[in-house]
Formats: sequence, C-alpha cells, structure tokens
Amino acid sequence: MKLFIDAGNTRLKWCLEDGGGVIQSGTGILDEQVHLEGLEYRSEISAIAVSTVASEARREQLAASLADLCPAPVRFYWAEATRGGLRNAYPDVARMGADRWHAMYGAWLSHKSGFAVIDAGSAVTVDYVDARGQHLGGYILPGLRMMVRSLQNDAARIWFDPEQVLETAPGKSTGECVNHGLAWLSGAMVERVQSDARTLGLKDILVTGGDADRLIGLGLSGTLHPDLVFAGLRAIDAEDASG
Repeated sequence: MKLFIDAGNTRLKWCLEDGGGVIQSGTGILDEQVHLEGLEYRSEISAIAVSTVASEARREQLAASLADLCPAPVRFYWAEATRGGLRNAYPDVARMGADRWHAMYGAWLSHKSGFAVIDAGSAVTVDYVDARGQHLGGYILPGLRMMVRSLQNDAARIWFDPEQVLETAPGKSTGECVNHGLAWLSGAMVERVQSDARTLGLKDILVTGGDADRLIGLGLSGTLHPDLVFAGLRAIDAEDASG
C-alpha cells in the first residue's frame, strides 16, 4: 500500500492506495504531529509520497512525524523543469509550489490540447499550459478565506457574517456589500480566466481545491477535478519507481 499526501502550510489531504485503487482518504492538520484521523493499515504501508508547499522547517517536522506514524520510507516531490513533454516556465523551478506542478502534470496527462488549471484553496493559483506542453505562466491570488480574514482582522469597523454567496449585485448592508463584493471579485477572475483561455487557444479549464464548486457556481465553464494534485503526484511517483 502507498500513502500519498498533499500538504499545505497548516492542513493536508491524504489518500491510501493499493493496486491503483483508493482504499481510504481524508484530511489532517500539519502541526507538531501529523493527525491522519481514520487512517488504517499503517503497518501495511510500503511507501509515502508527498507534495508540499510547507517551509523547510515544516517539511522536516512533517518527515519526523510521518516516521513516527509508520516505518515506511518517505519521498518528497518538488516542481521540475520538465517531465513527459510538460515544460515549466519558471527559470528557478525551486520557487514554484510543488502542488502547482503536480496539478499541471496531472492535467497534462489527459488534456494535451492546452488547458488552464485553477486551484482554489487558501490562495488561488492559475496556470496556463499550451498544446505543446509549454507552461505559459500563471497567477497567485488571495482565496476567499484569506480575503475574509483580511477584512475581519484589518478593517475593524467592517462587521459582517461571512457567507458563501454567489450574488454579485450591489449590496444594501455591510454584510451584503462584503459578501457580494467577494463574489464579485471571484466572478471577475472567472471572466478573466475564460477570456485568457480563448485568447491563448486553451481548450480545457480544470478546477480543483476547496472553493472549486464556488467558482463553477459563479459561471466558470470548467470541469471539477478534486484530486488533480494526487493524479500528478501518483504518476510522477510511478514513473520514478519504474525508471
């Protein structure tokens, strides 16, 4: 059995696979110890593959915690300059979050007519890849929860209850102004991504991350791929193992 982990700065997703099939999956907290609630078969895990954007100190903490979890060897995978016909636009690939590269590679394996990948998490990342496999670059934006925290923490006179709304009409109360404004900003991003995809000749838009459904609800003409990072990580791990 193999355990795959997609680790951010504070939270992580995991899935346990055996023979190409997912046995279990879940989320966890990246703290002093890794908490993978519900994970079974720990003694049968043969290897662990990790995609992470965490700092080096957090990565070392994660490695030590995983060693306590089970004796299986742990391998960390990072962004690369090129793989399987996909080419990174970053001159210094070490500065790209591994999850972006793994999501792009997961998309590249099955969408080779050019695509955009949107990962709507705490931060929103957008990456464009053409039909030749050339990464054209992308964007990093604050996600919904980050924008909500900013307004709550840095604008003390703005009091509101955060709501998951898709309404973008002008608000008629402070709460509506904030919540509709957040939807309005996200809707503007959706329109820009779709315009860029048309201009660049990208056939597909793939969306992943916790707020993916929200972007689709705001009019994004994309397809939902909740495990896109795992798709890329799994393929890269298999390629390296067979090579």
